[in-house]
Amino acid sequence: MAPLSLVRPRWGEGEPARGRVARGGVRVARVGITALLTAGRLRGLRAMGPRDAARERALVLRDASRRVLDLHGMTVDAQGPIPLGPAVLVANHVSWLDPLVVASLVPCAPISKADVSRWPVVGTIARELGAIFFSRGDARSGARVLRAASAALDRGVPVLNFPEGTTTTGWTVLPFRKGIFGLALRSGLPVVPIALSYDPPDLAWVGEEAFLPHYLRLAAGRLARVKVRLGAPILPAGHERADSLAFAAWECLSKLLRDDQ
Repeated sequence: MAPLSLVRPRWGEGEPARGRVARGGVRVARVGITALLTAGRLRGLRAMGPRDAARERALVLRDASRRVLDLHGMTVDAQGPIPLGPAVLVANHVSWLDPLVVASLVPCAPISKADVSRWPVVGTIARELGAIFFSRGDARSGARVLRAASAALDRGVPVLNFPEGTTTTGWTVLPFRKGIFGLALRSGLPVVPIALSYDPPDLAWVGEEAFLPHYLRLAAGRLARVKVRLGAPILPAGHERADSLAFAAWECLSKLLRDDQ
């Protein structure tokens, strides 16, 4: 996906509402078709063993993510080394688009909040694609997530986590929660920091805004770009504690974000 160098106004600014609505309707319909095709591919995984099925699900998610981003005029401008084996991917959290963006580059198992699992169509497919869901404030949920993430890594699938724990505007990076970094220490697998920034900036999904209005603005918009900066893998061997590894990843990700602004 080639980078886009244009500077654009806000979604659809200066364009008649009729054109935005028509474009949004076409995109929503095409996303529905993509969901049906993806579900068809997933049915073929039922005869596979757990390891092969996990890796194939990650590939299906990559292909579906690329298709959805392309349908919405999203250009991904990526720089940095793409991890080729199992790793713990940690990214700043700006939008519900983030897992699609990262998964379009690296086949992975994203960790996502449980609310997504209840979204129509999207939730069902996300579960089938290997997404790992957590419930905030539920200690048992956290333990289940770490077990599921460990199983994905054992099967050769990178795990994607957003250790800030919430979305931001993308200008700064909140302190990282250390849970996923303990798993990286135990597994000995590298941590890969990933910095995400969007153009236009109002692609950020923050505050109390509901998913549907935000999505419909995206569907009706013109072109948009997301910049992805992948840092060098951080080996956990040099860290004795999860909080030390978390801070090293936070420092690297913050620098990637600052250097790109």
